[in-house]
Amino acid sequence: MSGLTYAEVGATARGALPGGYRHLRHRTVIGSGRHVLREAADAVLEFWMHRGAGVRIEASARRAAPGVYVESRMGIGPLSLSAPCRVVWAEDGERRAGFGYGTLPGHPATGEESFVVELDDMDDVWLEVTSFSRPAGRLMRAAGPLAPMFQRVYAHRLGTTLRRLVR
Repeated sequence: MSGLTYAEVGATARGALPGGYRHLRHRTVIGSGRHVLREAADAVLEFWMHRGAGVRIEASARRAAPGVYVESRMGIGPLSLSAPCRVVWAEDGERRAGFGYGTLPGHPATGEESFVVELDDMDDVWLEVTSFSRPAGRLMRAAGPLAPMFQRVYAHRLGTTLRRLVR
């Protein structure tokens, strides 16, 4: 896919994450039942989970699909951080739905992140946030160990937000 800043496109969909990056896997139980899965799937695929967590999202389409441009923005004014990405894969099945997006030039990191909701055999619905990333510029390098800590806090916040949205 054109313009992406890394070679391992789609790795968050396949499970095995590439070496040379920081890895994150964070799971949060959202609720139970197929109705919760459907609501959670829409909230993830239509970017409401991100918006509900306080992230400003501009997307080239209402729903995540391969090729959709997504720009996340956090912070205010000159202190805001822009993170341009492109959706590299998406799925919307009976038991699993979500998408992965990859970084574009201008993103503070290089890599991919996915957001997937899944119904398990016990009828519980889980959100899993998976990523592989490394700093793309001075800002992320300067953040040092704070960057992965922020990613974990953000993944937790997304889970809490999604749980609230599907109630």
